[in-house]
Amino acid sequence: MTAESTTIDETADPGLTEKAPAESTATENTDAATTQTAANPNTTMIEAIGLSKFYGEFAASRNVNFKINQGEVVAFLGPNGAGKSTTMKLLTGFLAPSEGIAKIAGHNMSSQRIQGLRKLGYLPENGPLYLDMTPHSLLSFFADARGMSRSRRNDRIEAVVDLCDLSSVIYKAIAKLSKGYRQRVGMAQALLHEPDVLIMDEPTAGLDPNQIQEVRNTMSRLGKDRTILLSTHIMQEVEAMASRVIMINEGELVYDGAMSSLAEDGETLDQAFRRLTIAADRI
Repeated sequence: MTAESTTIDETADPGLTEKAPAESTATENTDAATTQTAANPNTTMIEAIGLSKFYGEFAASRNVNFKINQGEVVAFLGPNGAGKSTTMKLLTGFLAPSEGIAKIAGHNMSSQRIQGLRKLGYLPENGPLYLDMTPHSLLSFFADARGMSRSRRNDRIEAVVDLCDLSSVIYKAIAKLSKGYRQRVGMAQALLHEPDVLIMDEPTAGLDPNQIQEVRNTMSRLGKDRTILLSTHIMQEVEAMASRVIMINEGELVYDGAMSSLAEDGETLDQAFRRLTIAADRI
């Protein structure tokens, strides 16, 4: 069986499939790992501490610092090539930082990645999928990889299929699905284990307007007790889903603050975006 990218193999980390003497033991471990913490706005769930990634002399990300607390929905903005996807991969442990530390729910993603992944749902840009599988077999695979019991696996698959509206294609080969449906399969996988933290890179890419509205509604519901960091180029999505904005340009942080403070003197969000990114280019 092959996948479009080897990234999927990192998601299904072998450390998540540690053998247990009985299913009940695996179930207890999984349930304990996925139990959501009572919402506490003072609990830091995503943290970047001096994060940098260098490729020779080129800095894809340079000295990025921020904290995101439980229950926040934060938009991660920047032009193409600004370093958003690189920073997200550093936060999730998919890339090792050249400098700095990334933490998810207090876990260092360099030295405690398995513990961090149990708290994390990650939807990368153009998330890789096993094209010869169906959505149901893919979700079953990831549920087994995470050590879920049979009953919990069935319950969670049913829940995310309903949440992501996949029932009409659940037994259809992923290779035959539209881009929008593939995006929803990726989102279902990210939500399968009820993570406390969601990091989503362009979650509405390829979706039609009705599907985009459904994603917005889903993010609003999930954001009540989870921490969400999402990247997008669509300013209407930022206004609809986020209360805080983190903006990056040329690998460096250029804004971190409330949505209400982003625009100045009657600016639109698009104008504020251009001011911050073009001004940074000219410094």
